[in-house]
Amino acid sequence: MAQSLSGVLLVEDDEGDALLVRECLREAGLAESDVVWRRTVHDGVAALDHDTTCVLLDLGLPDAQGLDALHALVAAETDVPVIVLTGRHDRAGVDAVAGGAQDYLVKDDITPELLDRTIRYAVERRRTQLTELQLREERLLSAENSRLERGLLPRPMLRTPFVMCVSHYRPGRAQAVLGGDFFDVVETADGRVRAVVGDVMGHGPDEAAVGVHLRVAWRALVLAGAPDDEILDVLARLLEAEGGDDGFATLCDVTIDRDLGVSVRVAGHPPPLLCEGERARYVDAQVGPPVGLRGLPIAAEWPVTRTVVRPGSSLLLFTDGLLDAYRRADDVTSIGADELAAEATRAVVSGLPPEALMAQLVRNAPVRAADDTAVIVLTVADDA
Repeated sequence: MAQSLSGVLLVEDDEGDALLVRECLREAGLAESDVVWRRTVHDGVAALDHDTTCVLLDLGLPDAQGLDALHALVAAETDVPVIVLTGRHDRAGVDAVAGGAQDYLVKDDITPELLDRTIRYAVERRRTQLTELQLREERLLSAENSRLERGLLPRPMLRTPFVMCVSHYRPGRAQAVLGGDFFDVVETADGRVRAVVGDVMGHGPDEAAVGVHLRVAWRALVLAGAPDDEILDVLARLLEAEGGDDGFATLCDVTIDRDLGVSVRVAGHPPPLLCEGERARYVDAQVGPPVGLRGLPIAAEWPVTRTVVRPGSSLLLFTDGLLDAYRRADDVTSIGADELAAEATRAVVSGLPPEALMAQLVRNAPVRAADDTAVIVLTVADDA
């Protein structure tokens, strides 16, 4: 018998039957030390450990009769396959398989070859069952994550074709739904398009939750008509309450007016890229402190940078996960900014539409960033 099948637990109260089974196991190749014999379900459950490969279980025991013995073992250790030993050719074996056993054997029919083959099949069958169960759980988790993502990631609120938005979001943590990065886009009642992209310090689930708080708060403030110069201050107060003493976030807040004037507020964050004509360049924005950074005055100020865009141009807002993906490994001074601008310029020169521009910037990144990444492209209509 293969070494992988060592560690057989025999639960049998009849000494003669136990001797028969142990002799068959010995002839099949198991050493005596590889077989543990117990007379009761209670003692059998106590003998289960990580070395147990398979359980051979009699259904008539002093402390359990019939399927009660099987149920006790299955409840105690669901990963180990159980083979039921019966004394008669009746439905007991079939009922045991329906109750969780991998197979059954009639004691009078047991031979070393049959026992060897049955144990092997039971182990493989149980392994397959566990694999299928894991895959099913992963599919359910994936479906649940998708529902969470639809609920927590924003849907841009654009009422008119004045500005088109495409976005990309990827959390840095494996199997995560959300990261600490966040973004949102809203068109207000007066026709302005507001957008924000931000990055909460850290990468865990707590930071992801804070990012959701900040995004929802930003959207609520914008829709409620809060003054533009008060929004970041309110977010800073919220972050102080939700993010703890050491939490802070960087963000970039952009407003596109109907006359194509653009207002940019940057809180310790990379400025947006303006893609127009045949080049992409960073908006020369004044940078204020990160939101929620300790030591800031109660009413910190974030300067406003004003510029103008042309019809058909695009603004690219992103978190530093995209910059990390363009950072040059052979240059310790590189932060990825020049490389990203160069790639964006190539995309603009190629005349790519917003969706293709977004895809090219993400696809052509030299490395996959370990950090969260959020990107939005806002494109002003040609007839604006």
